[in-house]
Amino acid sequence: MSTPETTAETSAASGAPSGRELPDYAPVPRSALGPALNEQGYYVGRVERNLYWITDGTYQSAFLTTSDGVVLLDAPPTIGHNIQRAVDEVAAANGVSNKVTHLVYSHHHADHAGASSLFDRSVARIGHEETRRLLLRDDDPARPPNEETFQDNRTLEIGGERIDLAWHGANHSPDIVIHLPDHDTLMLIDIVNPGWAPVYIANLTEDIPGYLEAPANALAYSWKHFIGGHLGRLGTRDDVMLHQQYMADIAESSRRAIDTVDPTRYFVKYGENSWAAVKGYLDEVAAVAAGPVIEKYTGVLAAADVFTESTTFWVMESIRLDLGYGSQVHP
Repeated sequence: MSTPETTAETSAASGAPSGRELPDYAPVPRSALGPALNEQGYYVGRVERNLYWITDGTYQSAFLTTSDGVVLLDAPPTIGHNIQRAVDEVAAANGVSNKVTHLVYSHHHADHAGASSLFDRSVARIGHEETRRLLLRDDDPARPPNEETFQDNRTLEIGGERIDLAWHGANHSPDIVIHLPDHDTLMLIDIVNPGWAPVYIANLTEDIPGYLEAPANALAYSWKHFIGGHLGRLGTRDDVMLHQQYMADIAESSRRAIDTVDPTRYFVKYGENSWAAVKGYLDEVAAVAAGPVIEKYTGVLAAADVFTESTTFWVMESIRLDLGYGSQVHP
């Protein structure tokens, strides 16, 4: 019986490194990490007064205890049943109700709403009108569509507590701002990962111009605590401003690369294979643009060396296609 080689080979199917050939990345700054998880795999902590947050180290949720019951903000499936365990823990410690009566969706994606079905159908589910449309389209039993919708703004008054919901236009997806003014807290999901760079293509963003505007929209509100939906700690205004500068640097560097990288050699080499030429050219533009940003933010934002080139490619494409930068009309 033969055994497969496990040296510096690549998989014929994927082209990805196989065996032991895995890349090394920069250490994660300690400032990017959050509190330790308990034996059940979650952490629950007070944000301010009766507002709490939950994390499994990768995803985040939050809840507000009120005299009318518990208002849950997102229901990530990776936290799953630990959401109710966290609510039970806080309710028992404070002598309040542990019954979830309201669930606010930040947006429709399954990774933030996929545990919704764990809660009773009688729970009032609230979200943007576009979130309802997309949940109806997706027809996922794990994510019952929100019955209550709004278009631009809505203020919830539940058990004497105030939650302001607002939609400022498309960004990562139709994500909304969830502002709790009496708790100095703002929740905006899949835009800023406090302490970390965005993952693939700017957190898998559908609308880059809206994504780039979102931090300014967030900073226009009054708040001290930021819930970004991902990874292990809460954020601050400084985190949002750092992300804003990181994305601005990517955009500026992308424009310089579009102006300076010459595609000629790729079209000469690949001839009739236009897609090979396009790939070579755009990959080079992204790499050239990402290089100085990676150098600047490695050690500042965790995984800047892992995902910056991917995000830069998506920003560069938006600059070309959404804004028309570098577009030339044939004479």
